[in-house]
Order: sequence, then C-alpha cells, then structure tokens
Amino acid sequence: MSTKTLSRTSKSRPPQSTRINLRVDAGVKATLVQAAKLQHQKLTEFMLNSSRAAAEIALADRTRFVLPPDKWTEFNAALDAPPREIPALNKLFTKNPVFESA
Repeated sequence: MSTKTLSRTSKSRPPQSTRINLRVDAGVKATLVQAAKLQHQKLTEFMLNSSRAAAEIALADRTRFVLPPDKWTEFNAALDAPPREIPALNKLFTKNPVFESA
C-alpha cells in the first residue's frame, strides 16, 4: 500500500489570519454575546462583522460621498465653472503676510 503525499501550492493556502486581543468588562462582553446570539453568529464573527462595518463607515466619511443624480450634476457644474471674483479675497492676497516684516 502506498501513501500519496499531496503538495499544497501557495495558491491553495488559505490567507493567514492574525490575532487581536481585547480586554472588556463583563457587561460589555455580555452585551456582545447577546447581540451575537440574536444574529445567529459566533461572538468572533459578530465582532469582526460589526467592527468591519464601523471601519468602512468611518473611512467612507473621509474618502467618498454619494449624491443623487441631480445634485451630482450640480456639483460637477460648480467644479467646472470659472472661479468667482471675490474683492475681499483679492485684497487679502495683495497684503504682506503677517509673518513677514514690512
């Protein structure tokens, strides 16, 4: 009887995971466990899904925004329009900066 050894290539390996350790008080853990049960998820799965969603929202607030089609058109028109003349701003740019001596 022969034994065949299967070689695993790097393409078939699952992605490596890393551990995150958290310390929480008993009340917080109980809340998380209860919420996970209500979602029919394991605690780790619930925490990963919840924290990933919160992270995506936090990042989205900083990197992208969504507009309805009519507001998107209006936004693009404002970007494409020539700059407005603002006399007070022109006057400000003609003055010497406060950190330069006159």
